[in-house]
Amino acid sequence: MQKEAIKNTVLAIIACLLWSTAFVGIKIGLEYTTPIQFAGLRFFFSGLLLLPLVKSITKYITAIKQNLWLVIKVSASQTFVLYALFYWGVDLIDGALAAIIIGSQPLFAALTAHVMMSNDKMSLRKTLIISSGISGIILIAIPKGISGPDSWNELLGIALLVVANIASGVGNVFVSKNRNTISPIVLNSIQMIIGGALLFLFSLFTEPFNGFAFPTEYYLALSWLSFLSATAFTLWFFLLQKPGIKVSDLNIYKFIIPVFGATLSWVILPNESPDIISIAGMVIIGASVVLYSLLASKN
Repeated sequence: MQKEAIKNTVLAIIACLLWSTAFVGIKIGLEYTTPIQFAGLRFFFSGLLLLPLVKSITKYITAIKQNLWLVIKVSASQTFVLYALFYWGVDLIDGALAAIIIGSQPLFAALTAHVMMSNDKMSLRKTLIISSGISGIILIAIPKGISGPDSWNELLGIALLVVANIASGVGNVFVSKNRNTISPIVLNSIQMIIGGALLFLFSLFTEPFNGFAFPTEYYLALSWLSFLSATAFTLWFFLLQKPGIKVSDLNIYKFIIPVFGATLSWVILPNESPDIISIAGMVIIGASVVLYSLLASKN
């Protein structure tokens, strides 16, 4: 059991480290194209990258048919809704701030699991800790929204990312509730192909189409984002489908994302640097997640 727990922890950390690199890649890609179009291509190619790992196309199609409703729900929540909001939000605010807000996903995942799952309930103490974490988001949001010509855009970006967090929690619950019904590779592949295709089609009605004549930098960012999504989500779905792993407990590891994501944004992206308010918000969110983890381990 100890070895299994260590293995699960390592896999969760790897997935989160991969996700933490996404913010820089997204900001680079968005210099050349529109948010939803970029998201659609990213996830469509991510799903295709997993096809060589499928042992039999016939079994792949059969598994999809047998779990069609699950595939539709996960495609909608985990890719289409989540990343439409995510890319819109990231396009409106800087990468470091986006990394910090998305890093509050464990708090929203815990709330979602409490509402949707009978064996993953919140106590009063955990609820208070979640409230503390949300106060960290507010601390970050208020200074970003009260000054400057783009204040409303920044507030809208923050709101979109918060709703994206909720969609992520819902998608996690759908996967966790359907253990042993479909391979995580199959589920992740098809949900990203469908979700990515829907995002791209949606972009044709909501955004100008810029074609595909972009510099090498764009395609390097797209390739890396496609690879990390294929890898990280497959690992995550694998863990969510394991017996005894709760949605709220697993999502605690996502605390790694804002730390590394914000740091990478500050180091790599021009005109982005840490400020006291953002760091304070990160500390509050991080402390809330750590406290929640400690309480969960005692229950």
